Amino acid sequence: MDEKPPLPPFDHESATQKVRMAEDAWNSRDPDRVVLVYTEDTRWRNRAEFPKGREEVRQFLQRKWTRELDYRLIKELWAFEGNRIAVRFAYECHDDSGQWYRSYGNENWEFNAQGFMQRRFASINDLPIKASERLYHWPLGRRPDDHPGLTELGL
Repeated sequence: MDEKPPLPPFDHESATQKVRMAEDAWNSRDPDRVVLVYTEDTRWRNRAEFPKGREEVRQFLQRKWTRELDYRLIKELWAFEGNRIAVRFAYECHDDSGQWYRSYGNENWEFNAQGFMQRRFASINDLPIKASERLYHWPLGRRPDDHPGLTELGL
């Protein structure tokens, strides 16, 4: 079986790297790329949806990025132990009417020995914001290394 380094058990450096890799993948808004970090039988909870397996996750992500336009995400390591990582995140996007949102949340991740995520549990809250209140202004894609993270932004 292939591996997806860094592998558990995680230390601070490898957990931080895993979080940034996940952020980069999600900022690609490419469901085919994103699903490759999950096990074939991954199990999720995302708000009120419970996708199981890569194909359901792929479909979920396709729907997500069809309605969440100009999506930009920042993730930050919260805690880690063994094969588990806890993350806090915030993302900004708008809907097709032009209404902007900042969505805040927490994720709990569990990885298999090969470094693929087998469980992802997300809790998310959405806050409508004005376009003038946006904090994420980098070009679509990967967040630049010099762009502030959540803590630096006061989020």
